Amino acid sequence: MTVSPLQGITHACFGLSYLLAFALELARLFWPRTGWRVAALGLGLAGVFAHTLYIYFHHPSPATPYGSLLLLAWVLALFYLYGTTVRYARQAWAVFVLPVVIGLVGLSLAFAATADAPPLDVPAWLTGEHFWGTVHGALILLASVGVSVGFLASVMYLVQARRVRNKVNPARVVPLLSLERLETMNRRAVNVAFPLLTAGLLVGSLLLKTEHGAPETWLSVKVLSTAGLWVVFLVLLYLRYATNVPGRRLAVLSIVAFGLLLVALAAAHPFVVGEAR
Repeated sequence: MTVSPLQGITHACFGLSYLLAFALELARLFWPRTGWRVAALGLGLAGVFAHTLYIYFHHPSPATPYGSLLLLAWVLALFYLYGTTVRYARQAWAVFVLPVVIGLVGLSLAFAATADAPPLDVPAWLTGEHFWGTVHGALILLASVGVSVGFLASVMYLVQARRVRNKVNPARVVPLLSLERLETMNRRAVNVAFPLLTAGLLVGSLLLKTEHGAPETWLSVKVLSTAGLWVVFLVLLYLRYATNVPGRRLAVLSIVAFGLLLVALAAAHPFVVGEAR
């Protein structure tokens, strides 16, 4: 089999591209120039391209901490490009999204040793015998995207709420979405993520019961943190629709949910404990 030179792409290729794009976005805030935005978008696009090629050639499994963090970072990088170029071009979107992408890529490096196996022509987690494991992983990954979007909206909400409370002149600060739009974004993210997370937990529970029925697997950090995340989301939904809770408290709870998500993604998966990744 012919080895493509593109298989030599490493974390440094896309990680540094994201980091430089973030630096240029910050520079644009202090010294507004059209060139900063063009250069930042070019680096961001290069980072997403290299990131996509890395995933294509190395097939990181979402069942491992390394793969799940790297795949989530990739989806959020796409979200960053879409928001910066199409939906929120006039707001400081990249300043909030890129640090999360960079952090996830950096965190995945801590688990890179679990991905030393050579790349396969077909990822093992996409083969027939792992179909339901793939469904479980896809549902959790999609729910993770929703949790991350809710986190980003919540951070921006808290920043904007503080500005409003202190009567800061909007012309003198980084432009952000209105509190109403940020609250709507957070609500939609929770509404989408909760059913996906619920379905993912149900599929995972069935897999644990039928194939990994040892009691200790039910008490693993992965299972407990994911279940805790589901409970937090249930509380979020209750507070949002059944009570009149201030938006600030909901934003803080969404940030807590993101912290639980990171614990769940970084924890070893009971399905693959002891197996080569």
